[in-house]
Amino acid sequence: MEELSQQELELLKLARQAAQNAYSPYSGYKVGSAVLATDGRVFSGCNVENASYSLTLCAERNAIFSAVAAGCRSFEAIAIYVDSEDVFPPCGACRQVIHEFGETMVVIYANRSSIHKTDISELLPGAFKLDTETK
Repeated sequence: MEELSQQELELLKLARQAAQNAYSPYSGYKVGSAVLATDGRVFSGCNVENASYSLTLCAERNAIFSAVAAGCRSFEAIAIYVDSEDVFPPCGACRQVIHEFGETMVVIYANRSSIHKTDISELLPGAFKLDTETK
């Protein structure tokens, strides 16, 4: 794994802190995320589960959607932390959302004992994309 910069380590620390706020009574997995906007602002989110599973919101989307609500549309990196011994890269829905806002975004995902660093194009080759130039 490539070394993490000081900024990436701080992003992961914020993701770990966000995981403590997770609402996960069904899966038991507390997940936190922090996304770094190109303007330097950082937004965090946690997973929020629901008894109707399809209404659950992942930490990654929670963080990105919070940033979008604050006016950010461009991001450099996202960190995801799962308070577990299991390793979980972002789910497919989160990969698509990450790609929507940064086709080369750095993705750091970690658990209690390991850290992985990649980029979204590696996690989601052939991402779905609409050609908005023709509209």
